[in-house]
Amino acid sequence: MKTNFNPKNNPRVIIIQKLYGKFYNNDEQLTFPKHRFKKFIKDIVSGTIERNDVILEELDKNLGEEFTLNNLDKLFQVILKSATYEFLYKPNLSIKIIIKEYLNASNFFLDDGQTKYLNALLDNVGKKLRSSNA
Repeated sequence: MKTNFNPKNNPRVIIIQKLYGKFYNNDEQLTFPKHRFKKFIKDIVSGTIERNDVILEELDKNLGEEFTLNNLDKLFQVILKSATYEFLYKPNLSIKIIIKEYLNASNFFLDDGQTKYLNALLDNVGKKLRSSNA
């Protein structure tokens, strides 16, 4: 039985949308509608917002000299922040799964060239964070 991919059902798409609204529209009121992954979505969104300073510090250290977070597109910033939160605080999820899920979600927002670039960034940050926190 084939199921159609619906971005509205993908928890990472919802996470990206909620965080984008919160970071770039301060009036955004966070609400979490009924969803089978509501607890997970709420945890990632709330955790990313609460630990934003720690995440920014880690991204500064691990992105590399040629990249600064503020020079990246806002959508990239949101995805990198939420993925970094998962790399740091969800050790039971493998790097590959986190990256795969965010790349699947990013297909809803980005074109192929941007997704490949995002893949490289996530892979680089994920490996550095997990090896330094092991």
